[in-house]
Amino acid sequence: MVILLGFLAPLSLLRRGGRVLALLLALLLATLPAHALEPDDLTLTVTPELAGNAPPYAREMVLLKLRGVYRTQILLEEVRQPALTNFSWTQLGRDTWGRTRMPDGQMALLFERTIAIFPQHTGTFVIEPFTHKLTINDNGERRTVDVRSEAIPFPVAKWTGESGGPDAPEPWWLPARDVAITDSWDPDPETINQGDTTRRIVTLEAQGMLAEGLPPRPVMRTRGIVTFAGPVKRETIITPTGPVARATYQWDLKKGVAEVIALEGIEIPWFDTVSRTMRVAEIPARQIGGGSPDREEDLKARASASWAAIGGAGFAAFGLGLVLIGLGTGRRVLRLGRADRLALKRAAASGDAVAFRAALGRWMQAEPELAEVWHADSESVAALSALDRSVYGTGGTTPLDLGGMATLFSKRRKLAASALAEEPKLAPLDGRGLPAR
Repeated sequence: MVILLGFLAPLSLLRRGGRVLALLLALLLATLPAHALEPDDLTLTVTPELAGNAPPYAREMVLLKLRGVYRTQILLEEVRQPALTNFSWTQLGRDTWGRTRMPDGQMALLFERTIAIFPQHTGTFVIEPFTHKLTINDNGERRTVDVRSEAIPFPVAKWTGESGGPDAPEPWWLPARDVAITDSWDPDPETINQGDTTRRIVTLEAQGMLAEGLPPRPVMRTRGIVTFAGPVKRETIITPTGPVARATYQWDLKKGVAEVIALEGIEIPWFDTVSRTMRVAEIPARQIGGGSPDREEDLKARASASWAAIGGAGFAAFGLGLVLIGLGTGRRVLRLGRADRLALKRAAASGDAVAFRAALGRWMQAEPELAEVWHADSESVAALSALDRSVYGTGGTTPLDLGGMATLFSKRRKLAASALAEEPKLAPLDGRGLPAR
């Protein structure tokens, strides 16, 4: 009764405004005792995210998701991680804190952490419990509690493919979500002559890997060049979805002979952890010497010339055309455009004979004069016949040299220009020269 009377006087102040009411309610709630902690008020779970819900292979990335839900006030916290024997690991970013609504409608603190782990061997292992050491406010008193996760059985599958796998010495085991290769030269290898040197830099990037898991520098050697291998640079880039491994390989290649050198492509097999299948990335084949560059940079628009230069070039081209028409004995040079030659080389590098034949068919329709020159050349006719037998299934069994075909059909061809046009074949039918009736 005394306590009740003590509150009646302040209650008369409620009519004076909402601020006084809010203050009194805050004081009243501060004096209420905190509820006793229930077993479900402090929980920590660790969940492995498996690609395709399939047991991982050795050295394949698995994401561990730590999630803590705490229905109490936390003053201090510290995560104690188990040793993770038989795993390598890296944390992805910082811990995150937020709020979440419980099934009963009350709010709670939410803790999240993501760790990428990589099992090193085949077998069945156990991820020991994680411990979240919390200092909480328990009924107005500081208290330390340890919130532990459950131990998790962790099987690592044995490779059952016909070849390769984590334990095979060759080829290099490369499990990743995606693999990309970039290839750059300085200067372009097709422009160098005997005794010149060009530098090649290849960058291999794999998603879901650490840098130490990337293969060593490939061997780049062929007849007619002297190769000087440069240093290998490795780095791991941390992203919210997993680490990205990047390796940069470098070579200096000196051309030792006068003739053109064909540098073959280098295949790098890798295991797609998303589709659970083996795939192949390739360092593309290139030609050293023997022509002008066909690189994508050369396909970019050139800087605009001045109007005077454009006018001068136009008059020069017009004058040259008059001279050729007057002489009537010039020889025209035909060749596929740079973009078309680059597309041919890409189809050849990918080994796609169907795309290669389709590209040739399109250009034979668009460039009938060039197609006529190809049909008059025995080497081009033989290449087209072999390509058609392979694509249309007419019995061809000889492996196709698409790279050689790309070089063959990218060559410049000369076409003799006649001074006088041939007589139209339909001339007798056009009404001229008929006897008068």
